[in-house]
Amino acid sequence: MSPQRRSTRLWSGVVTAALVAFSLSLAGAGQASAADVNNAKNAGFESGLTNWTCTASSGATVSSPVHSGAAALKATPAGQDNAQCTQSVAVKPNSTYTLSAWVQGGYSYLGVTGTGTTDVSTWTPDSASWKQLSTTFTTGAATTSVTVYTHGWYGQAAYYADDLSVYGPDGGGGTDPTPTIPAAPAGLAVSGTSSSSVSLTWNTVSGATGYNVYRGGTKVTAVTGTSATVTGLAASTSYSFQVTATNSAGESPKSATVTGTTTATPTGPALPKHAVTGYWQNFNNGATVQRISAVQSQYDIIAVAFADATTTPGAVTFNLDSAGLGGYTVDQFKADIAAKKAAGKKVIISIGGQNGTVSINDSTSAANFANSVYSLMQTYGFDGVDIDLENGINATYMTQALRSLSSKAGSSLIITMAPQTIDMQSTSNGYFQTALNIKDILTVVNMQYYNSGSMLGCDGKVYSQGSVDFLTALACIQLEGGLAPSQVGLGLPASTSGAGSGYVSPTVVNNALDCLTKGTGCGSFKPSKTYPDLRGAMTWSTNWDASAGNAWSNAVGPHVHGLP
Repeated sequence: MSPQRRSTRLWSGVVTAALVAFSLSLAGAGQASAADVNNAKNAGFESGLTNWTCTASSGATVSSPVHSGAAALKATPAGQDNAQCTQSVAVKPNSTYTLSAWVQGGYSYLGVTGTGTTDVSTWTPDSASWKQLSTTFTTGAATTSVTVYTHGWYGQAAYYADDLSVYGPDGGGGTDPTPTIPAAPAGLAVSGTSSSSVSLTWNTVSGATGYNVYRGGTKVTAVTGTSATVTGLAASTSYSFQVTATNSAGESPKSATVTGTTTATPTGPALPKHAVTGYWQNFNNGATVQRISAVQSQYDIIAVAFADATTTPGAVTFNLDSAGLGGYTVDQFKADIAAKKAAGKKVIISIGGQNGTVSINDSTSAANFANSVYSLMQTYGFDGVDIDLENGINATYMTQALRSLSSKAGSSLIITMAPQTIDMQSTSNGYFQTALNIKDILTVVNMQYYNSGSMLGCDGKVYSQGSVDFLTALACIQLEGGLAPSQVGLGLPASTSGAGSGYVSPTVVNNALDCLTKGTGCGSFKPSKTYPDLRGAMTWSTNWDASAGNAWSNAVGPHVHGLP
């Protein structure tokens, strides 16, 4: 978070070109005939990349996310490559086809060439959930094959594609086999619980395009992946669950039953409706050296920066810098945390910073992360965790890690995130995906509105850091992108020493808070509605704030706590 501890990523421009998704299906115009088929092969990528060719090794098959079955395409643009994947499809001359496919993730593009008439294409901007693209084309008098393709866009996030269809007269090239009713899912297990939800996982079933989840014998949800979270449950209550697999041929028998028990309703002081978060430095970089006990009372959440990585993948530890903090002992540190908690404050451990390069990219590292963070919570009395990783986030396994931690810690767990501005420009980004995946247990995302270049606001216009508009127009992306207002906070440096760029006066911070919550104090950008439940603000750091006489918290703290 500090210039000494954080890398600076500057984006001076933004991509505004229309970009890309994946959807091909070709079908006859008018009413389909009995002879119409899907002429694409390996349309669901169940056989890897068989029949497909992707540029620059940009494509791979993944088991999550999938629209149906057990696999989908993931293609990642890089440098001058836009991650184009193609297949040659046999078609009939003088025939009309419908092209369709399901896409998710970054900008995606779908098209066809070699039609002998007019080549067509379609695209979609990034999407956090599966979206179907569709278009049609007609072949020429001598056309017996066409090339269908998908691609992303340069410098953008990876896109996913699944269930491609080239639907129309049989071109003679063969089709994928007709599906049969899938087997019952195996491996059903409870992966996490809260006071109002139970999370489930199970093994992939070959040939399945979706799964139904049953609670007490009644279907409660349907999903396309191999996990689900059942919400709206009573605290301290046991529930039974089963899962079935589905496809176009029908539904499988129910799986074996598992029982999940929700946790008790959390006790102790609740987090205020509007809260101020401050990072406390476990090191001396020229800012005022503080003990936890000296942190200004306006801070509701104190994020201890930072945990350290270990040699065990995904695992973290904490080493108090006693020497750098004037002889501050571990026992004093623990006692100060306990005193802050008794005063109604939350103290959490932040993962990130110079020594916090932690990679969570598989189930093992996810488990190591959850176990090690929970151990730190028990050792020091931390109320939760802050995710401040700069080396990228794998949304699938970070979600798994945080849900596992939640199942251990219970519903009182505090989870905060501090992404950079570029991390929250798109719902397809790993940070944004993770926040949406854990929305039922997420406390707040305090994006860093500093050390940034110009960025797009939710209105598609470009804004520069250091203004009310930069704060409000970028916050709008999160507020309209799926997060609850109570899960959005504004992260700013406490002084000009707290960041390389992007400092604004407390007055600007307060104006932005008023604009978002009350519709007053706005700049040229004014949101289409107000968000009175906005969580509040964050700063790096309590130490730099103290160096400036606590000017930031003295001005912003009472304003946050006085919001509607």
